[in-house]
Amino acid sequence: MESPENLSGQEVGVEQDTTPTSVDVDTAVLLLGAGVTAVTHPLLYVKLLIQVGHEPLPPTVGTTMFGRRVLYLPGFFSYAQHIVKVDGKRGLFRGLSPRIISSAISTMVRSKVKQQVELLFKRDELQTSLRRVVKETTHEMIIQCLSRVATHPFHVMSVRCMAQFVGREVKYGGMFSCIVRIFKEEGVSGFYVGLIPHVLGEALFLWCCNLLAHFINTYAVDESFSQASAVRSYTKFVMGIAVSVLTYPFMLVADLMAVNNCGLVAGLPPNSPIFKSWMHCWNHLSRKGHLFRGSSFFFRRVPVTSLPSIED
Repeated sequence: MESPENLSGQEVGVEQDTTPTSVDVDTAVLLLGAGVTAVTHPLLYVKLLIQVGHEPLPPTVGTTMFGRRVLYLPGFFSYAQHIVKVDGKRGLFRGLSPRIISSAISTMVRSKVKQQVELLFKRDELQTSLRRVVKETTHEMIIQCLSRVATHPFHVMSVRCMAQFVGREVKYGGMFSCIVRIFKEEGVSGFYVGLIPHVLGEALFLWCCNLLAHFINTYAVDESFSQASAVRSYTKFVMGIAVSVLTYPFMLVADLMAVNNCGLVAGLPPNSPIFKSWMHCWNHLSRKGHLFRGSSFFFRRVPVTSLPSIED
């Protein structure tokens, strides 16, 4: 017969075995990230094709809430159905592999860097809440920048694989062939095309979102309000949505630069000019009024210059 001490020891052992380790947590996070990436990939695929200006379906005539007739470009579902018709259901997941690897690397880099940053952060005594926000945002920016540098090559590969739909090319296939081709044709710099606007956009997003949320919570939300804590908990989320709209042009320029002049139809004239720099790309989009191209999946209007033909 076993003694109570042995039984209690076995119970403790069972509890220790059932306690999730850091490895188990990291694995679960990686699997969850891969699942979310796979589920949302068709959305990003359609968005990328809209960004490069590929419109394979004709617009349809619709009316606004004020009764005015306008031309609407196909939304996400119509676009996705077109891709399925051309490439089958598997076609919706073109370029997914680099994105899954990018997601996994990003998770690991963020986890490791965040641990080091938190150790340094605990040693500091921050005097004011504003100073604390600045410090935390600086740390977030460092983590985001390191993560972007580590994952950007896979972002370039994924974007180019998806952009092949426009010209029906097969230039970029598997991961290994993508790496070899980009390195042979463009060198190491080819893996980091469009990195600068991407990093700038993400840094601007972090600073604007965190600072705006701080000032609103500090000066706009009254302490006497009974739901003040609840409002503060949602402020950063709402600010994130608003700021993401303003920083979208940086993401658009980064994606276009990843495709530009790489040998694909989507990145060559007449579909796209050959840009000398990301600022050249920005200025071109600004002149055309296309800085927010691809920011919406639904109710996409044809530019106003095309509307007079409807009213004739």
